[in-house]
Amino acid sequence: MKIKVLYDGTVFDRQAAGGINRYFASIVPRLPQYYYPYLTTLQVRENNYPQHPNLKTYYYRRVIFRPNRLADKMNHWAASFYFKQATTAIQPDIIHPTYYTFLGQGSSLMRSRPLVLTVWDMIHELFWQDLDDTGQHFEEKKQAITAATVVLCISENTKKDLIKIHNIPEERVKVVYLASEINESWAYGDEPVPQQPYFLYVGGRYSYKNFARLLEAFAIVCETKNDVNLCVVGSPFTPEEEQAIAALKIGDRIEYYGQVNDRHLAKLYRCSIAFVYPSLYEGFGIPPLEAMACGTPVIASNRASIPEVVGDAGILFDPTSTEELVTHLRRFLDSPIERDSWIEKGRDRAKLFSWERTTKDILNVYQSLI
Repeated sequence: MKIKVLYDGTVFDRQAAGGINRYFASIVPRLPQYYYPYLTTLQVRENNYPQHPNLKTYYYRRVIFRPNRLADKMNHWAASFYFKQATTAIQPDIIHPTYYTFLGQGSSLMRSRPLVLTVWDMIHELFWQDLDDTGQHFEEKKQAITAATVVLCISENTKKDLIKIHNIPEERVKVVYLASEINESWAYGDEPVPQQPYFLYVGGRYSYKNFARLLEAFAIVCETKNDVNLCVVGSPFTPEEEQAIAALKIGDRIEYYGQVNDRHLAKLYRCSIAFVYPSLYEGFGIPPLEAMACGTPVIASNRASIPEVVGDAGILFDPTSTEELVTHLRRFLDSPIERDSWIEKGRDRAKLFSWERTTKDILNVYQSLI
C-alpha cells in the first residue's frame, strides 16, 4: 500500500521557523515508510523543512521583476499554474494544507480529495481589533474550514471555540494535542543565563499575551526583593514596552535575551525560578509544556486551553489579577522546597505529550479517510 499525502506548504513561505513550521517538521519524519509525503513551497530558502525518505518537494521560485502591481500579478498567476499542475501530477490520496490559504487552490483535486485542516486557535476571531481589523484572515480561514473534510484542533478549547464561531458540525472535528521536543537533557550546555535568580517569560507579547500585567506584578515584587530579575526571550521591546518598564523603574531588573536556539532556551527554562505565562488566550500553549519538560515550575493563566496543558502540575491563576500573580511570584521566592515538588509534577505531566502520540492520532484520521 502506498499512501500519498500532499502538504500544501504556504506556511513555509511565511516563516522559516516557528510553531506551525515545527508541527509539520515533527510529524512528517514520523510517517510510516509506506507514506509518500509531497510538499509544495514557493521558494528554496533556509528553512525548517520536514524530512522523510520518501519526501518529494515541488518548489516554485519567483521570477524577479522590478516590484510593481503587474509583476506581482504575473508571479501570482505563474505560481498558481505551477501548483495546479503539481497537484495534478501528484494525484494525492489526502491533502493537508499547512495554513488557511492554499498554493494549489485552483486545482480541481483540492476539491475532490479528502482535505485535513489543522486549526491552531481562534485568536484572530476573538482579538480581531488588534490582529484582523479588515476581516481578511477570518474569511480565508472560514473558506478553508468549510472546504475541510476533517478539522484537527490542537485543544478541546479550540474545538469548542471553532464550533461556536464557525458553526460547523462537531463530528467533523478531532482534537489532536501538540508536543515539544525540548527537554531537560538539552539544558546543560555552556550557553549564558542571568547571574541573578530570575523569572522567565518566553514568546510573543501581543495584547492578549498580557505581558503588561507581568511587568506590573514583577515591579511590586521588586519593592521587597532586590535580588531577582525578569528574563525575557522573544522579539525586541516596543517603544511602549520600554516606556512602561521605565515608568515602573525596573529597567535594571530586566534581562533581554532576544531569540535563542532550542538548547539555550532549555537552559534558560531549567535555571529559572519559575516560568510565567499570563496569557489571556492560547490555542494550546507550547511554552508551559517546554518549561515542565525542562524541569522548571510553571505559573500560568487559568484561561482557554492552558489548563489542558498544565493540568494540576503547575500553579494556575486569574490573569486579570495582578495581586494573585504577585502572590505566586513571592511564593516561589519564599518556598524553595515547595518549588521542587512542582518541578517533579511538571516532569511527569510533560511525559503525557509526545510527537509520536500526535503523529499516531493524525495517522488514524488519515486512515479513516482512505
